[in-house]
Amino acid sequence: MKKYFIIICLFLFTKLNFFGQELNCQVKINYTQIQGTANKQIFEQLEKAIYEFMNNKKWTKDIYTTNERIDCSVFINIKEAISTEDFSASIQVQSRRPVYKSSYYTQMFNYEDDNFSFKFQQFSQLEFNETTFQNNLTSVLAFYAYIILAVDGDSFSPLGGAENWQKAQLIVNNAQTASEKGWRSNESQRNRYWIVENALQPVFKGIRNCNYEYCKNGLDIMHEKVEEGRANILKSLDLLKPVYSARPASFNMQLFFNAKADELINIFKGGLPEEKTKAVETLMLLDPANTTKYLKISG
Repeated sequence: MKKYFIIICLFLFTKLNFFGQELNCQVKINYTQIQGTANKQIFEQLEKAIYEFMNNKKWTKDIYTTNERIDCSVFINIKEAISTEDFSASIQVQSRRPVYKSSYYTQMFNYEDDNFSFKFQQFSQLEFNETTFQNNLTSVLAFYAYIILAVDGDSFSPLGGAENWQKAQLIVNNAQTASEKGWRSNESQRNRYWIVENALQPVFKGIRNCNYEYCKNGLDIMHEKVEEGRANILKSLDLLKPVYSARPASFNMQLFFNAKADELINIFKGGLPEEKTKAVETLMLLDPANTTKYLKISG
């Protein structure tokens, strides 16, 4: 009997390790702007609590093997300790996706959110309920967890991140009466509200479709068809043109190029002369703020 019990325990242990949570999230908190060393312990505890919250929570019903977990990172810069448990900060969130049959990762999301104030009590556990707003710390973290999952899902199947975009929107809806900033439409055109509101509007569907074509039919085939993959990436950028025509200089277009601008330069530097010319023209049209960078393609 004891033998069978051990076998069952080993099976469950193996299964729990093989089918893990969705995120592989690195967490770093910078508190050098806070004077003195008295706060060091609370920030160390906060870092550990966020790490466990992001990595140990089951965010979806999908099954992820250990090597399928999404690599991402959360960097929090504490700007001010308003009290011993109230803080003002910024939070930078990044995620990346492996490219098929290669050791290369493509950046999927990269955004620094300056509207991040929160309360954290020493030794407290982080709790989150997706049906109600409990506190700003876990709501912001959960919001970005679902954004990471949504962007990643869109890259593997057409509009594949829909369910996670909707979960992120639910968090926004629940936070409309919160005192903290970043959740409401009238505060700014570039905040958490607009990230998800724009993504779910038909006019912005081109960004999500581009995400899929760029990754699946572009990067993912470059291990054996470099020229075809690069041509497909260039073609995928055409899906952004209707978005730009309807909403030039939109926040979500900026988010796309925050993640992809440097990669696009590296991709098209190795292209044919006519590809380089078209790439520069297209990128300067869609992302004029980075014109100087894109000129390096043809230079």
